[in-house]
Amino acid sequence: MADDKQKHLVFSILEFLQASLNNGTIKEDDSEGIEVAIQCIGEAFGVDINDAAQAQTYSTKPATLVSIFDVFVNAQKKLKPAAAAAAPTSAASTSAPKSSEPSAEDKKNAEDLKVAGNRKVNEKEYAEAIRLYGEAIVLNPKNAVYYANRAAAYSQMGDHQNAIADSLKAAEVDPAYSKAYSRLGHAYFSVGKYKDAVSAYEKGLALEPNNATMKSSLATARNKARDNEVTPAARSAPSPGAGGMPAGFPDLSALGGGAGGMPDLASLMNNPALMNMAQQMMQSGALNNLMSNPAMQQMAQRMMSGGGPPNMEEMMRDPEIAEAARSVMGNMGGAGGAPQPRRDDDDGRFWILNALLIVGKVV
Repeated sequence: MADDKQKHLVFSILEFLQASLNNGTIKEDDSEGIEVAIQCIGEAFGVDINDAAQAQTYSTKPATLVSIFDVFVNAQKKLKPAAAAAAPTSAASTSAPKSSEPSAEDKKNAEDLKVAGNRKVNEKEYAEAIRLYGEAIVLNPKNAVYYANRAAAYSQMGDHQNAIADSLKAAEVDPAYSKAYSRLGHAYFSVGKYKDAVSAYEKGLALEPNNATMKSSLATARNKARDNEVTPAARSAPSPGAGGMPAGFPDLSALGGGAGGMPDLASLMNNPALMNMAQQMMQSGALNNLMSNPAMQQMAQRMMSGGGPPNMEEMMRDPEIAEAARSVMGNMGGAGGAPQPRRDDDDGRFWILNALLIVGKVV
């Protein structure tokens, strides 16, 4: 059942349709359909425009539906320019950067906000600094310094992804601003993207060649990028015949870890390939040569007295042990036809590990 408001509206619609029939707005060919529509709509809502009582209750005369609609349309036209004028204020309230050229007053206020942000960084209040830099960006989005400073604050908070985004924006706003690239390099380095960090530092140094800090950061990033290119699997399992370990030797990385980072001794000694290697050492006299080294004797004595396996990092720092292990394994390779070991640190670690495991078993 329609309520009074709906009947007011329907009565006005039916009046409009009837007036359109009477003034010739509707073609004669269409008039029959409109008359049927008036009757059907009236019955559906319980409205009759010919009922004097309803006319007194629901009619809007002297206003008509058309005149009421005209008022609405004119009001909309007046509201649109006002809404457009208010748009920049609305954007500022949501921290969206302005698209137009900032005024002198906006630039001054933005600088004041930047100074306040720098003060908060010095006080280690990074979240507040980020907020202040953001307000400066709203006032003057064409200053790369604000983005780069906010990137630094993000990095201090460990939010390196946002630091990357702000650094890239700073470089976009001012490609000649070197700090944009140094901040970008630091953020990339912090998330392990060393090659990207190298590229960023190189761009920064191209703009500021004498920046000692950036030079040092670039060298560090290059080293990390170079180290990252060689996977642990590639270092621990070089191909036979190319200066790596003998063919068929076990993959030590797959064995469980013991004290000091050493693999599980029992598991290694149950491996036929390793036991064969131990037998070769004993038969060739390589074990005697290894144990004649004073450093190896001291380490063996510690193991015999219950000191446990040595710490791998400690072993790698002893050049005598490293050279002794390499020499022993090299002699074995010469006698038995196995390839000579490579002389880099990672292979040195591998040969020392094997030799000491065998010594630990024999003694």
